[in-house]
Amino acid sequence: MPIIGPVLPSAPPSPTTLARRPSADELVRADGFTRYLADIRRYPLLTREEEFTHAEAFYQRGDLEAGKKLVTGNLRLVVKIAMEYRRAWVQVLDLVQEGNIGLAEAVKRFDPYRGVRFSSFARFWIRALILQFILKNFRMVSFANTRAGRKLFFRLEKERAKLMQEFGEATPRLLAERLEVSEDEVVAAETLKHQPLSLTAPRGSEDGRTLSETLPANEDLLEDQIGQRDLMATVNAKMAAFFQTLNDERERAIWTERLVAEDPASLNDLGERFGISRERIRQVEARLKDRLKVFLIAELGTDLQLDVAQRD
Repeated sequence: MPIIGPVLPSAPPSPTTLARRPSADELVRADGFTRYLADIRRYPLLTREEEFTHAEAFYQRGDLEAGKKLVTGNLRLVVKIAMEYRRAWVQVLDLVQEGNIGLAEAVKRFDPYRGVRFSSFARFWIRALILQFILKNFRMVSFANTRAGRKLFFRLEKERAKLMQEFGEATPRLLAERLEVSEDEVVAAETLKHQPLSLTAPRGSEDGRTLSETLPANEDLLEDQIGQRDLMATVNAKMAAFFQTLNDERERAIWTERLVAEDPASLNDLGERFGISRERIRQVEARLKDRLKVFLIAELGTDLQLDVAQRD
């Protein structure tokens, strides 16, 4: 079945493939964003009934005209969501383009008989694609585009395996020494090793459903899940920024080997490494958690509720 493609700022929507990306010239010509806003105002918003009619036609018969109307009727929704993230990425059109790809994917995957309005379902995909773009570039801009960064990225697992065999552990400090790089670079490479959440890959459950197919039918629950995923992605990005503010070697070790580690080091082990008591390590960790809370509240607002678990 053909896929409804994203809309370029310089032209009305048309059936195409999601694989197509706009050129830089397409994004900037005709005054870019201002022209794009003027263009999309030509397309009317859809009522709930119209959404259902078009969604049903596309779902049942692959009606491209109906799919096109679902896209054009929600272009302003993409802009609205993209503007929420304009502080995280300078070029709003980049975010709009990614959001349009998410909108097109939502058209392709929407089931009109599940009791969820299309615009609510589309919000999930729009936000997911925008956040994936921001987080990918947040991690990669300062690291992965360098030759040294790419070399480290591909050597990391090999050296980790060697260290595990030799010493039974592979901390960022040991990896940095072995690879002759900084701990910052190791942490960046570790982050890049974690692939973004796939909405379309099978979950591994018996029914073989993808994550997108497990979305709740209740519209309020769907919005709740979107909000939680959105918040977690934002918090993770801010935590990465907080780590970059740490200059003390002990704090950096506590962060990487305890606070964000899946298998945290013990207080005793860290105390022995730095020649201080177990209780002293705990005190440094407690202050670090307090600073993290202050940092996140300053960045994300006082309504943020944080629960940093205590680790022994």
